[in-house]
Amino acid sequence: MKYIIAPSILSADFGNLQRDIEMINQSDADWFHVDVMDGVFVPNISFGFPVMAAVKKHAIKPLDVHLMIVEPDKYIEEFARAGADRITVHYEACTHLHRTIQLIRSSGCKAGVALNPHTPVTLLQDVIEDLDLVLIMSVNPGFGGQAFIHNTYKKIKDLKTLIQGVNENLIIEVDGGVGLQNIAALVSAGANAFVAGNAIFATDDPTETIAEMKQQLITSINI
Repeated sequence: MKYIIAPSILSADFGNLQRDIEMINQSDADWFHVDVMDGVFVPNISFGFPVMAAVKKHAIKPLDVHLMIVEPDKYIEEFARAGADRITVHYEACTHLHRTIQLIRSSGCKAGVALNPHTPVTLLQDVIEDLDLVLIMSVNPGFGGQAFIHNTYKKIKDLKTLIQGVNENLIIEVDGGVGLQNIAALVSAGANAFVAGNAIFATDDPTETIAEMKQQLITSINI
């Protein structure tokens, strides 16, 4: 199983966005994590198609697009055209989740579902075979820099149990409060993809921080 570091460009310096994109390109990171917020589903607004298209223009690694928006079905095909490789929608925002998953796949993207901290993983039982990724929110979505919610470890373990014998290639991604201090414990719980924003971009040397995270992953796997 491959272990993935996905820096969140929401924490990048938007005055020097191309520089930060090229930094990620040249680093040990695996994906770009793109957080899209609408100010309705979450209490913040990020960016839309023009910024994402600008990222895609320079990115040489896959775009992992996380839609924190209401009515995501309206925009999935456009995000796919803008360059998304994976599109993750929120369970809490989808009235007809199975249909939304099929729309993502028919648009040519891998399909993911995100769960807010209060949402149990058991609610995915009826769609788990159709998913490529589940994103466990380890903070309440909408703002960076929040404290990690400890119950995340249990949710990851519950999800590992849910996918056994059903969809064991599913990627378990964690977003929120992820950094050098807890990435090894998250691997131990069963996660294999890690979104990090401030933990990377707020450091003096983001490239070195990504390398240190990768080394933590390698060390954790070999223990």
